[in-house]
Order: sequence, then structure tokens, then C-alpha cells
Amino acid sequence: MSLVEVSDLSISFGDVRAVDGLSFSLEAGGALGVVGESGSGKSASAYALLGLHRGTGAKVSGSIRVAGVDVSAADDAELRALRGAKAAMVFQDPLSSLDPYYAVGDQIAEVYRVHNRASRRAARARAVEVLDRVGIPDAARRSRSRPHEFSGGMRQRALIAMALACEPQLLIADEPTTALDVTVQAQILDLLHDLRRETGMGLLLVTHDVGVAAESVDEVLVMQSGRAVERGPVGEVLVAPREPYTKALLSAVPRVTEPRVPSDTAADDGEVLVEADGVRQVFGRGKSALAAVDGVSLTVRRGETLGVVGESGSGKTTLGRMLVGLLEPTEGRLTRDARVQMVFQDPVSSLNPRRSIGESVADPLRASGQRDGAAIRARVRDLLARVGLDPDSYDRYPHEFSGGQRQRVGIARALAAEPELIVCDEAVSALDVTTQAQVTALLAELQRELGLALVFIAHDLAVVRQVSDRVAVMRQGRIVEEGEVDQVYGDPQDPYTKQLLAAVPALDPALAAVRRAARKELAAA
Repeated sequence: MSLVEVSDLSISFGDVRAVDGLSFSLEAGGALGVVGESGSGKSASAYALLGLHRGTGAKVSGSIRVAGVDVSAADDAELRALRGAKAAMVFQDPLSSLDPYYAVGDQIAEVYRVHNRASRRAARARAVEVLDRVGIPDAARRSRSRPHEFSGGMRQRALIAMALACEPQLLIADEPTTALDVTVQAQILDLLHDLRRETGMGLLLVTHDVGVAAESVDEVLVMQSGRAVERGPVGEVLVAPREPYTKALLSAVPRVTEPRVPSDTAADDGEVLVEADGVRQVFGRGKSALAAVDGVSLTVRRGETLGVVGESGSGKTTLGRMLVGLLEPTEGRLTRDARVQMVFQDPVSSLNPRRSIGESVADPLRASGQRDGAAIRARVRDLLARVGLDPDSYDRYPHEFSGGQRQRVGIARALAAEPELIVCDEAVSALDVTTQAQVTALLAELQRELGLALVFIAHDLAVVRQVSDRVAVMRQGRIVEEGEVDQVYGDPQDPYTKQLLAAVPALDPALAAVRRAARKELAAA
């Protein structure tokens, strides 16, 4: 009997059919990647394996068996026994999955005690054991820490530890690396690979990142609009896809090895719009002072794209905020001879949910002194059309748009001020690959037509290579390497740059295995 058997699964939320006649199986010890764009039904299918749609109003039909349990027919007690003990899930956002008020070790121990007749002392010991197993340093001490005291990567490791506490037969990982830096992502994927090999557990990995699937699974299932469009060994599907949708999905994935097509407007002797000379940004005072940006010098010229890469905490976002004037440098000199705007990472938090998107786009126009309501509305309609949105959507609200559409709204709002420079702070990091490609293509088109300069801040090195003319690599507040993008990517000089590039997921599973082995050798050295 297979570890997972799904037959003719359909899931509807009201009038929306999220999953439509899906069938697949997973053998014990196997690893299956479920890949597709946002809205393809990936996560809805994964949640159904643990009966998580029960009581939500969703209509679920079809047959689901997990570790011998008929999920559809199981009562609440049987589902509780399944969840955690036989099958466990790691969610995308560890902060929303961990209780902020309790120590991480106590939360893991509680999961263990729910499924095992164990004393508090034994449960605590088990929590420390699994935290150590997933690579949390000084696990006994850190088990007493609360979630906010962990970094993003450590929180994700803690969630994996919680999932492992009861030695499940199946681990379901729903976008477990989406919000992580490329090096931390590589560590988590290597961890999942090692855990599978050591424990024999099965893995169902849900991801929109095809490279993550190549790193982690044996087989891949490609979903579109709730249906399976292709399935097979990961090497065959990703190297020689049969279906047009799979081919389109793969073609949208940026490659870190592909040379950049230079911007038509970029020029070495272009007008300097922004120049930073030894700028520092220090937060806090005395012993608690932290130099988020520490002595950075750079220039941005008209029409070019400067990529800024680095891990979380490297100072990328702080530098971007200084470039647009949201922060003034603590030290150093910053000259800004241009109109500047910023496109933020999360359009949900940067758009007021109580105001229509048209009103949000109109804010820069009103701030510049325009008062003619009809003229403002006409200008906003033009801007919405310019970024590929329906101009009649002026009166709609942010929640009525997809993530990619909301990001287009953010770009339209930035354009309203007629900037010469736009700083994009992780503007595509939360988008699936096809939407990401659409937004970066839009930015390139706007750059060509309007002569814009762009500063593109991201932790995704492949995206940065595709969009940038020059790149600056940041670490601990400093620029450790800077130059033409093909030069830096093709012949990196700094060990940190080499480390970042080595951690980028490879679409070829054979190459992914070679890189994983190389990372292990580097870690052991």
C-alpha cells in the first residue's frame, strides 16, 4: 500500500473549484514535488491530506488515504492521531505557526506529549534532541528561547523539529523556503534531504519554485488551475518537459548562468542621479548601537539598473531607504539629483485596505498640489493601463487583486510622481515565477520608454542577474564586491559572493546533487 493515495480529489470554496479531479500517489520513503503558480491548487491539495479543510465550509470529494488512514471517513480523534504522529506539516510562515508567548522547546514538547504518554522531562529531552538534529546550535539553551529570538531560518528549522518530534512517516512541506535567503534556503533543503535519507520518511513538497523542487524530490507533479498537467521523474520533467504549460513555467524561471541582456539606456557616462560617499546608518546607541549600513559608496546613473544582493540583515533595505530619502545617513554624504520613488516588497502592507487602489495611486498627484478631481482620475486611469491593469478598476480595493496585480498597483503609484529613479525593494520576491517574469518585464519596458534608473534590491541572485547592468554584493552593512553583472557572476572574487552563487538552486537535478555534495564538503572543512 502506498503511503499516500489520492484519487479524483476535488475541492471547492463556494463557486470556486480550487482542485479538480486530482489523483496521485506517493510511496513510503519517496519524495514528490507539487509545483505550480499561485492559485493552481497546490496548497489546497496538501491541506486535504490532513483533513485541514474540515469545518471550513470547503466542499471536498474524492478518496484520500494517508498512512493507511481514510482521511475523508476518519473521525476527529482519528485525524488528531494522524496529524503529527503519522503525518506532519511544515507551513510557509513559521511566525504564524509558532505561539509567540511560549518557548520553542515547550511547544515541541507539548506536541510530543499529545501523541505519546511521556513525562514532561522526557518530552523536554525529546524537544532538545530534535532541535539539535535540525542544526539549532546549543539546542538545550535555545530551546528556552521564544520564536522572536530566532532568525527566519532558525524558526523554519524549529518547525521541522516539531514535525519530526513524533517520527512521522510523511512530512508535508508547504513552501518551506519561500521567505528565506538563498544560503538559508540551501541549508533547509539539504536538511530535508538528509532527514529523508536517515529516517526513511516520505516527503511531499509544495512549491512555486521549480529550482527548489529540483534540489529536493524524486518526482514532480505540475499543477495548473486545480488539475495535474504533467508528472514524472524530476530529471525528465524539468530537463525535457512534454506539456506546453510545463515548458512555459520553466522558461519563466530566471537562470543565474544566463548572461544579462544590457539595457538600451544604460551608459557608463550617463548622468549620475544618486551618489553615496561613505554613508553609514546606525540604529541604537552605546553598546546596543548597530551599523546597518557601514561605509557604503556607490553611484546610480540615468537609465541603468543597479542590483543589490545579500542575505537578510546585510543592509540592503536600509541602503534603499537612504537612497530615496526615507532615512538620512548617520554619517557620510548622499547626493540626490533626481526625483525618486520606492516599490516595496509587500504591496498588501503598503496599500491601505480601506481605500480604493485608484485613490492610493492618486496620492502622489495630490501631494504635488493637483486639485482637479477629473484630471487626477484620468491620470490614474492612464497609469493603471500603463502597468497592464484595467483602468476601470480605479474604485476596486487591494483585496480584490492578486499579488502580481497589487505589485503593479505599487508600480503605478511610484510612476505617478514621474520619478527618474525607482528603488525596488524585494519587489518580486513573494511572486511565483511567471508573475515575477511579467513584473520584471514591465519594469524593463518602463525603463526603456521613460529612461528610468532602477535599483533592484533582492536576495534572489538569478532575478538580479536578469535585470541588472551592475551589481553590488552586501554583507554586514558593507559592499564586498561590485561590478558589471556578467563579470561578478562569471568570475566572483569575494568568498561571500562565491558562497551566495553556490547556494542558488539548480534546475538540473544532477547538478543540484553535485552542489549539495560541495556544500557539505565546505561545511565540513
